[in-house]
Amino acid sequence: MKIFLLAAGLLSLSLVTAPSICAQSPVLEKGDRIAIVGDSITEQKLYSKFIETYLLACTPQWDLQVFQFGWGGERAPGFAARQENDLAFWKPDVITTCFGMNDGSYQSYKPEIGERYETGMRAILDRFKKDGVAFVVGGPGVVDSATFAKDKPEFDIVYNENLKQLDAIAKKLADENGFVHAEVFDTMMTVMTKAKAEMGELHPVAGRDGVHPGANGHLAMAFAFLKALGVSGEIANISLDMKTGKATVSDGHQVLEKAADSVTIESSRYPFCFYGGENDANGTVSVNRFLPFNDELNRFMFSVKNVSSAKAEVQWGEAKKTFTREELKAGINLAAEFMDGPFQQPFAETMKAVAVKQGFETSMIKDQISKFRMYQAYLPDDPEVVAATKVLTKKLQEKDDELFQAANASVRPVTHTITVRAVE
Repeated sequence: MKIFLLAAGLLSLSLVTAPSICAQSPVLEKGDRIAIVGDSITEQKLYSKFIETYLLACTPQWDLQVFQFGWGGERAPGFAARQENDLAFWKPDVITTCFGMNDGSYQSYKPEIGERYETGMRAILDRFKKDGVAFVVGGPGVVDSATFAKDKPEFDIVYNENLKQLDAIAKKLADENGFVHAEVFDTMMTVMTKAKAEMGELHPVAGRDGVHPGANGHLAMAFAFLKALGVSGEIANISLDMKTGKATVSDGHQVLEKAADSVTIESSRYPFCFYGGENDANGTVSVNRFLPFNDELNRFMFSVKNVSSAKAEVQWGEAKKTFTREELKAGINLAAEFMDGPFQQPFAETMKAVAVKQGFETSMIKDQISKFRMYQAYLPDDPEVVAATKVLTKKLQEKDDELFQAANASVRPVTHTITVRAVE
């Protein structure tokens, strides 16, 4: 398959086996405002939705607020020209960037392509770093080896080489400025290699048009950004002693009832939940097995001491699964073992509320805030125009804040019971 030729040429063997990205230093602080900036892939509001839902539901203790600023067809210099009007008003603490797909101009790489991209990216970083903003600098993703430019054989390899060059520039800029680089390109390439090896070359990872991924590719992007943001992945640690009936839980969880064979818990921190079928490119289940998402970002751990039998059945919600005594003593990840657990519906409700909010944000920026520049151009230095746009911006922010509060309030404590039964 073509994808393996590309992977061998661009990726290290260690990356092809398992993507694992770590922030150089902690990026997030309690109460941070995070701006997710990018082109039409960001405006799809999928990886941004996964990131925001994760931060609201899985790490609510950080009290973070997210705003997505995706704009279809955008290039780094284009956003640089708009950023003072379209982003500065929101006063972000952290900005994630994801440009390059359009900056490559859908041709083979040329030095002038890299120069234009670098100039635009430098302008973005320079504008906000003076305000003390932290950046997670993401390069572009990949184009699909099967669905991109199907009338041009092997052009996917040519364009992915271009995108890889732009990603290297993004990393260089991150390193120069002491920021974190999100390994979006390498993570997506690794996932695409693995997914097509198992499900066939025609299985799309970068979308049916070869550029705009489905939920599967966007989960890979979200993984890269969340790792770069420095989230720990420690969501729950629950233990039960079947001899004494003692149960313990980590922060964000409270024991309501306990017995020798069960524990009932109220949890205000959710595991990340997946959706879709095993081969569904528009769902997240299909790609999860090609990412260390559960291992590195989604550890909802349950351990059991003093299991009397060699094996025991664990029931979580309606689902049941059997484990060995040794597995239970070491601890099992409920989020990985029970894909349809008791948090599935609550998590989906929060993601829906986030989707409504992010949908408003696209219209707020593209249809309203960005157009305020024209009023000021037609009527320069008119104090009434300046005052009016400030009032409108404030009103739009208040509406967005209402939608944020609704999404945040949707993360309600969930009561769930874990039961352990001996298997003879």
